[in-house]
Amino acid sequence: MKTTMNLKRTLLLLTLAGAVAGPCVWADDSTNDIQALKQQIEQLDQKVRDLEHKQEQAADDSAAKAKDQQIQDLDQKVRVLERQRELDAEAADAKSKDAAKSTPVITAGAGGFSFRSADTNFVLALHGVLQADSRTFFKDGGAKGNDGFILRRARPILQGTVFRDFDFLFVPDFGGTTVQIFDASLNYRYRPELQVLAGKFKSPVGLESLQSDVNVLFNERSLATDLVPNRDLGAELHGDFADGVVSYAAGIFDGATDYSGTTTNADYQDNKAFAGRLFFQPFKKTSVSALQGFGFGVGGSYEVDRAWTNTASTGLTPGYTTDGQQKFFAYTNGVVGNGRHWRVSPQGYYYYGPLGVLGEYVISDQQIRNVTRGLSTDVHNTAWEISGGWVLTGEDASYSGVTPRHPFDPLNGYWGAFQVVGRYADLSIDSSAFPNFANPASSASEAKAWAAGLNWYLNRNIRVNTSFSRTTFTGGTGSGATVTKQPENVFFTRIQLGF
Repeated sequence: MKTTMNLKRTLLLLTLAGAVAGPCVWADDSTNDIQALKQQIEQLDQKVRDLEHKQEQAADDSAAKAKDQQIQDLDQKVRVLERQRELDAEAADAKSKDAAKSTPVITAGAGGFSFRSADTNFVLALHGVLQADSRTFFKDGGAKGNDGFILRRARPILQGTVFRDFDFLFVPDFGGTTVQIFDASLNYRYRPELQVLAGKFKSPVGLESLQSDVNVLFNERSLATDLVPNRDLGAELHGDFADGVVSYAAGIFDGATDYSGTTTNADYQDNKAFAGRLFFQPFKKTSVSALQGFGFGVGGSYEVDRAWTNTASTGLTPGYTTDGQQKFFAYTNGVVGNGRHWRVSPQGYYYYGPLGVLGEYVISDQQIRNVTRGLSTDVHNTAWEISGGWVLTGEDASYSGVTPRHPFDPLNGYWGAFQVVGRYADLSIDSSAFPNFANPASSASEAKAWAAGLNWYLNRNIRVNTSFSRTTFTGGTGSGATVTKQPENVFFTRIQLGF
């Protein structure tokens, strides 16, 4: 277009130039006319230039508008693509969350193995306890205990949750000579303060008895635990207030005998037992660290034994045993529990840093009858114990055990945690039990035991125990006595796996 305008302008100028030149050849015009014509030519040329400039400006404006429109179109496309990307990301995130909500979770660690639903309403956890022990008896005055290795406990532990609020526990034991079911229970958690437990589980009386098997300081529990009931069938209402500042348990049970045995209910009627426990940790939630590990309480039980066959020694413990698990007291044949049987156990513990101390006192008061002789009496047996430990490597001691700060790793100079432990216990039999209900020649009227040991926690799951225990007896030194003729001295070892 610009070339065409230039050509037109050239032709116009030539035409004007010819018009001017003509008169110059054939006539002599004045100088003013020539100057006027030149001025007109210049004006026409300026107009042509202005027109060209306007045309160019219009073309430039049109191109600019076209470019702006193109830019706007491209910008819109970019915005559309960015929004589509955001929508795709949101959809992918939502899909990922939906997948997470529906994908089960499998975990494995020092606390065991677990399988749970994504919403945590269903959980299945596998734990276990394996304890391989040895006992070496020092034969002072005669051989009694059997030296050797024993599989003390071999328990797979299956526990979990169904429908969020229902917990279950199943614990068989493959240690010893027979397979037994130790725990089989279902617990409903309405709230932490209000729960209902039913099945077979530990009766809520003894403090040491309720401590987990993997956390007791010695291989065997103390003489005081001989007087409290063991596991039993029943139902229990229990709960914790303020995260354990106050704990309670109250239940009704079939009626277990003292710790060493179980009840033969075929020979009884109306012998249900009531058991309960109240425990306080008043400083647990305070800022006073020296008192946070202090706890105290009381447990107890009550039942009425009614034997309706007078031929079996039912309703009584089969015997009380030493640290080495030898029987030092037993009622004679034909003696049955017949009447009120109550227990009470004040108890407490204190843990602060590496220090841990636990103690309890137990009374077992029971009416018994010698069916053969037609005699009855009330026996008031008592026991107490105090045990403690100090973690040499500085870790915190607790009722639930010790966790090493540095697990066993000799290549890096870590050896786990070491704890020295000690215990003293006493069990006294009511003098009214002799001689009509127990044989004074073979059963002791009192046993006193002290023990000391060293526990090595390689890590949270593996522990090695070594300890020595000495038990002395009062009475039971007659011709038929074996265990009680002289003190029992026994050296224990244990390798334990717990997870």
